Amino acid sequence: MTQDTASTTGKTPQADTPAGKRSPSPLSVLLEPVRGRVASAAALQGLAGVLGLVPLVCVAELADTLLEPGPPDRALLWTLVGLALAGAVAALTAGAASTVVGHLADNDMQLSVRRSLAAHLGRVPLGWFSGRGSGRAKKALHDDVAEVHSLIAHTLPDLAAVVAVPVAALAYLVSVDWRLALVAVALVVGGVFLFARAMAGGMAKFAEYTRAMNDINASAVEFVQGIQVVKHFGGHRRAHARFLDAADAFADFFVAWSRATTPVTVASFLLLSAPMTAALSVLAGVGLVAAGWSEPASVVAFALLAPALCAPMNVIGSRVQQIQAAKAAASRVADLLAEPPLPEGSGGAPRDARVVFDGVRFSYSADRRDAAREALRGVDLVLEPGTVTALVGSSGAGKSTLATLLARFHDPVEGTVSVGGADLRTLPTGTLYRTVGFVFQDVRLLRESVADNIALGRPGATREEIEDAARAARIHERILRLPRGYDTVVTEEAALSGGEAQRVSIARAILADPSVLVLDEATASVDPAAEADIQDALSDLARGRTVLVIAHRLATVTGADRIAVMEDGRIVESGTHEELLGRGRRYADLWSAQHGSGGRQGEEQ
Repeated sequence: MTQDTASTTGKTPQADTPAGKRSPSPLSVLLEPVRGRVASAAALQGLAGVLGLVPLVCVAELADTLLEPGPPDRALLWTLVGLALAGAVAALTAGAASTVVGHLADNDMQLSVRRSLAAHLGRVPLGWFSGRGSGRAKKALHDDVAEVHSLIAHTLPDLAAVVAVPVAALAYLVSVDWRLALVAVALVVGGVFLFARAMAGGMAKFAEYTRAMNDINASAVEFVQGIQVVKHFGGHRRAHARFLDAADAFADFFVAWSRATTPVTVASFLLLSAPMTAALSVLAGVGLVAAGWSEPASVVAFALLAPALCAPMNVIGSRVQQIQAAKAAASRVADLLAEPPLPEGSGGAPRDARVVFDGVRFSYSADRRDAAREALRGVDLVLEPGTVTALVGSSGAGKSTLATLLARFHDPVEGTVSVGGADLRTLPTGTLYRTVGFVFQDVRLLRESVADNIALGRPGATREEIEDAARAARIHERILRLPRGYDTVVTEEAALSGGEAQRVSIARAILADPSVLVLDEATASVDPAAEADIQDALSDLARGRTVLVIAHRLATVTGADRIAVMEDGRIVESGTHEELLGRGRRYADLWSAQHGSGGRQGEEQ
């Protein structure tokens, strides 16, 4: 599937088709590039199933020939034996061909879909991944594509055989004896009726089953996550009781559901099973032969082929479920491909490192114009080149949101964010991330060597440059103690602590050498000694750069050139540490909370 084709999965019916016509389903769009090969695989599998009946038909015809009075026709006998062998070989060949064609088509589908997803995800806003986006991406790239794989490589070919085999078997059995064929059809109708009765109300029951399982999961997570607290305060019996109540409720529901459906379901499967079908067909055949309405050879034909008529009915339900699962998976892939990409700029490079937030408003709400849910409410802030500006404030004040706008994780709803006179929205992605570097709390290291992780921002950096960056981030000595030093593969050959991983990410930003650097709680996971070293290194980095630092611990930013205090999505005051303390307003309150009577507790938090 090409990128252009993939992108259509997210369009509305009005955009895809003329008025009055329905747009193709997401599953149809995914299958479109390989539809011909999927149809060929299904046809081959159906042919394989029909050819698999040839040996059984030949055996039935042999019985008919041998039961005729007089010497048998030897030429006919050997012809039937040859046809049986040829049919068996042809069935195996067609089945193998179906498997090859289906899996090759599936491989092409998976490759094209994953390429389309990877290309599209490379264009969506980075902030999309900070919510549930990363989980959705993993599910679409791995789980949902695998679900469609099962449909292409297995379900559709199997379903073709499930349909073709009973039709061919019924056609032959009708030609042998239409009365016995009616008996076989009656078995199918009876089995389907019982199965439908067992499944009556199944959707509502399954919804109840899901709710009951969710109750168990929720109570189990609540109990496990809070075990230390509830045991300390003596509430473990109550928490444990909630889990047991949920488990008992699920058990009662499941037992009642099983008692109501199991007998009918078992009866359906028994009636359509090969042994039962063969036995009932033989019993009916013997009765018809005794009544003089049928020939003995007909009983052999029905004993052999009646199970082929009924047995496939037992797997139709599971195949339909697999089709429904593939449809749901394709819809999730389509939804992901429909995520709006971040518009790509085409302007020139910034002229300097001066950052300006001008009337910036932003909301995470689906209704971006909902003022009541705005995260930023008209922020005006200027970051001069070569200075360190610190953002402080209570949790939820909007500090991290403002920082992510500078890294263009999102675009503002109103206002502009510019660097060197250039609106970030006009900058090409490559230019933007050569200009703006960032180090956030949530550190991500790839399963690559430490050197490669540091060099992500400058893939062509020399080892000496990589080591210099590591020294500046105070992580060089720790790297040398790893099993293979800078060549050690992260997560495979060594595990880094949170603080060590953070310093590797800081070294990465140092090596990238951006003119603007965003640090959002960059020292949150390091010990005080390492934090002091990193702060010294970052102070050196500030020369000639614009640095935006976000921190809850005010003591770490007292030396900043400017401190901006945020509250409820606005900047309520700004100045140096001494100036803000002298004003006795919001910053002074925050400082007092951390360093006054209970200041130690505030610092630890």
